[in-house]
Amino acid sequence: MFKLSPKQEALASIISYSFCSGTLVLLNKLTLYHLPFPSLVVAFQLLACLVMIYSASFAGYISVDPLKWEFIKPYLLYTFFFSTGVYCNMRSLNIANVETVIVFRALTPVIVAFLDALFLGREWPSTRSWVGLLTLVVGAYGYASHDEKFQTQGYSAYFWPTLYTIIIALEMAYGKRIVKSVPLETRSGPVIYTNLLGFLPMMMLAGVGNEYSKFWDFWWSNADYRIPPASIPFLIMGSLVGTGIGYSGWWCRSVVSATSFTLIGVINKCLTILLNVAIWDKHATPGTFDR
Repeated sequence: MFKLSPKQEALASIISYSFCSGTLVLLNKLTLYHLPFPSLVVAFQLLACLVMIYSASFAGYISVDPLKWEFIKPYLLYTFFFSTGVYCNMRSLNIANVETVIVFRALTPVIVAFLDALFLGREWPSTRSWVGLLTLVVGAYGYASHDEKFQTQGYSAYFWPTLYTIIIALEMAYGKRIVKSVPLETRSGPVIYTNLLGFLPMMMLAGVGNEYSKFWDFWWSNADYRIPPASIPFLIMGSLVGTGIGYSGWWCRSVVSATSFTLIGVINKCLTILLNVAIWDKHATPGTFDR
């Protein structure tokens, strides 16, 4: 097995994370178009990821960390941020177009830059970095001024995207902290703890959102099929890419700073915008992209 240099490892982790992150939002949007049950869809993806990991471990292809209470404790708070962030993301996708979610996601480096310096021992951003972060804020304001839902509904249209931004920023900063402090030996460890601890909260959020009764009605609404056939490939691909983003995300997080990791997640959403414009009909107005 060849060994990568630190720069090569950082680049490889960024590319793999970017590919998964740049496509997962779109796949989830397509899945929710056919199956409008955000918490249940995420719960399925988390469970599918665990099944794939332990199946690979049982077959002898990978090694996994054992479950220990000393490791579970620090991951509980991260799981809260993770589960809440995923739920807010799915709720945002339910009420807004993909571009809106991405624009709000673009604001997270501004918050993480403060958290990075205050709690993770990093230096404050340079003047050039502050100019770049300020540009993100100006760009988000320009987007909002052209967004149809913001023009008609005001700030209420951005409740879920705003909450998503705050939660993601906290998740990014705390995630870097536990990478440095929790001595897991395999790449599978953080993925297992995150998905296993996140499954129950997702099921609870499904109950809060009344998704079980809605799914029951949906299940019996068509005598020909219980689940739309078109949703199955998107559900499967979303589970595969969700597993990939679990591994690549923790890998990337371990080799770059929290702010850099957040900024990488923002930049790679450009791929999502391009794909979304190509196949989806719900976008912001052309003036938004002029900025």
